Amino acid sequence: MSVDRMSPLDMSFLHIEDDVSHMHIASVGIFEGPEPPFADIVAMIESKLALVPRYRRVVRHVPFELGRPVWVDDPHFNIEYHLRHTALPSPGGEAELRKLVGRVMSQALDRSKPLWEMWVVEGLEDGHWALLSKTHHAMVDGVSGTDLMALMMDVSPETAVPDPVRWQPDPAPSGMQLAARASLDLVRSPYEQLQAVRAAAAVPREALGQAREVVKGLSAMTGLVRRTPPSSLNGPLGPHRRYAWASTTVNDIKVIRKGLGGTFNDVVLAAITNGFRELLLHRGESVDRVVRTLVPVSVRPRDDQGRAVGDGSLQNRVSAMFAELPVSIDDATERLRAVSLQMEGLKESKQAVAGEALTSMSGFAPPMLLALGMRVSTRIPQHQLNTVTTNVPGPQIPLYICGRRMLKAFPYVPLGGHMRVGVAIFSYNGEVNFGVTGDLDTTPDLDVLCRGIEDGIKQLLKASD
Repeated sequence: MSVDRMSPLDMSFLHIEDDVSHMHIASVGIFEGPEPPFADIVAMIESKLALVPRYRRVVRHVPFELGRPVWVDDPHFNIEYHLRHTALPSPGGEAELRKLVGRVMSQALDRSKPLWEMWVVEGLEDGHWALLSKTHHAMVDGVSGTDLMALMMDVSPETAVPDPVRWQPDPAPSGMQLAARASLDLVRSPYEQLQAVRAAAAVPREALGQAREVVKGLSAMTGLVRRTPPSSLNGPLGPHRRYAWASTTVNDIKVIRKGLGGTFNDVVLAAITNGFRELLLHRGESVDRVVRTLVPVSVRPRDDQGRAVGDGSLQNRVSAMFAELPVSIDDATERLRAVSLQMEGLKESKQAVAGEALTSMSGFAPPMLLALGMRVSTRIPQHQLNTVTTNVPGPQIPLYICGRRMLKAFPYVPLGGHMRVGVAIFSYNGEVNFGVTGDLDTTPDLDVLCRGIEDGIKQLLKASD
């Protein structure tokens, strides 16, 4: 009997989902043609599923909410349900593809099935085709999601059609077995966490230093109590989504960093700042303000080069910082400098450390109370946050599927609460792509934001000369 219990953070992504906020993340890959036979794609992906067991598992809730939900093998798993085949109408350009992505993302994943879908899209211009991958955030965060994409694909065009895969699901646990195991965990978990506290106390200097960092981060978060000015960026959401994108290159960002300074993340946030500035001006709204954004931060272990290190788990390992995009600044250089200074201050404030500590502490809470808290929090109008901007580094080598090279990759970030726009950044093989999600009914001008992001990069490049 294979049972994989959710972490508190994984569970939160299930509980904040409702009829209008669908918590799936996604990527859109555009590939060179011709499109491979659909059966070959099915066989290739099926051959990789042993590397990611959760893709054949469903969510089971513990009776009476005695414990966090678990992942168990789906006794009726059928890969053909999860892999779909569709085509774009003529001319098969970017506009048609973005509209399709928006429609697919508007549909919630079926909770009775493993929480993922892949759509093979034919009919793109220039003989290209696309692969749209859609996965619930409860399964995987952005960094481990990138690892999954790499696992599903190949680093060489030389591939053979894999042999058929035989798989048998483990017997499903009964409700009584789940309740018994959860009760045992409920008794055992506080003891194990207490043991960890005692171990930390054995090295008091280190423990004291960690405590100071958490306190420092919590102090910095108190600024979120201040409400941001009213804006069309916030308000009730509908269930439908609009999707658009903007692009630049890794080399352009390197040029900007060399000429003006700042980190990779500083440059993309400065460009996004210009995008929101242009959007607000287009809507006739004041830019004498800031746009406050949640910036998810990976807290996975890192190697000497700063790259996230996998721990063999697909559980979410994310925390957050809260940045204020200075949309009032017209000059690109000053805008980047303001972003850089602020991000450096946020790192010093240890906001992400505090956020991760609070997430960990939620493991002490009875699951029923945690679930209730997440549901209530998403129904409170969010006057403190305007948007979310998430940056995930992707592989910088070409990837292939069934011998076809992926030309471009675009990310998708879900919307939640009362935030009507979200931006995700994904770098792949020398390109940096911004995937912009909007509420269908209230963001008809999403292209203004995208053009503003690209113009922000151009302004910084010009200033770098």
